[in-house]
Amino acid sequence: MTDTLLSSATKEVRIGFDRPFVIIGERINPTGRKILAEEMKNGDYSRVVSDALAQVEAGAHMLDVNAGIPLADEPAILAEAIKLVQSVTDVPISIDSSIVEALEAGLAVYEGKPLVNSVTGEDEVLERVLPLVAKHGAAVVAISNDETGISEDPDERFKVAKKIVERAADHGIPAADVVVDPLVMPIGAINTAGKQVMHIVQRLRNELQVNTTCGASNVSFGLPNRNGINSAFLTMAIGAGMTSAITSPLHPEVMQAVLGADVMMGHDPDCANWIRKYREPTAGGNGREGRGGRKRRRRSA
Repeated sequence: MTDTLLSSATKEVRIGFDRPFVIIGERINPTGRKILAEEMKNGDYSRVVSDALAQVEAGAHMLDVNAGIPLADEPAILAEAIKLVQSVTDVPISIDSSIVEALEAGLAVYEGKPLVNSVTGEDEVLERVLPLVAKHGAAVVAISNDETGISEDPDERFKVAKKIVERAADHGIPAADVVVDPLVMPIGAINTAGKQVMHIVQRLRNELQVNTTCGASNVSFGLPNRNGINSAFLTMAIGAGMTSAITSPLHPEVMQAVLGADVMMGHDPDCANWIRKYREPTAGGNGREGRGGRKRRRRSA
């Protein structure tokens, strides 16, 4: 069994084939969020903190932190955001940047073992990012595209992923510390996008024996009722062997789909997580017995 161990200063999370699916909260990302981008650029991290707390409360096991803001000091902003998130939550972090200097700044302040998001298959990128990952003992997301772009042939994407796993091994990074992103394309534009991902995920699990992740909401881009599509996709991806995803835990239907898939895959022994989340509160107990608390006795008049 392949386990990818991530940690904060006080908490461990394991991504694995026979473990519950890991939700990596996507909200701390200024891309497409103009207000958040402007606030972070100006040194206001209040929304970063509130987004972190809300996502953990909703069930995120990890948080992705991105500071990709045009014309801003991304390394400094990313480092500050990571420090703040670690000060208010205990979940591990995915340090998200395409700029090596920003990854270096984030890793320098991180306490624990993070997930570095990400490295692609270009030789130049591999030689810059992988030594950094090895130096800090981190795990890394491997994006399955290279100099040729993103292939619509899932077998070509598998080859890129295999190359990254092999190059990581050359730097002393075990396959367990490489989490492959097979790249989810918008199904509204590419009708076979879902089938492509399922095919790659099965090969990655069976042949390379690596864990997988993705930006789940990409699949529904441009479509109405995106959460319905995202929920269906995640259920099927978990069935195919995907072990984590970067998505928003703030949508109840998405979280319900993930927890339900865990039950069906046997990754939730005795349905304990499902029952804890959804059992009906005991009448008159305000839900306290449903959470394992004792029912309060009424005082006599």
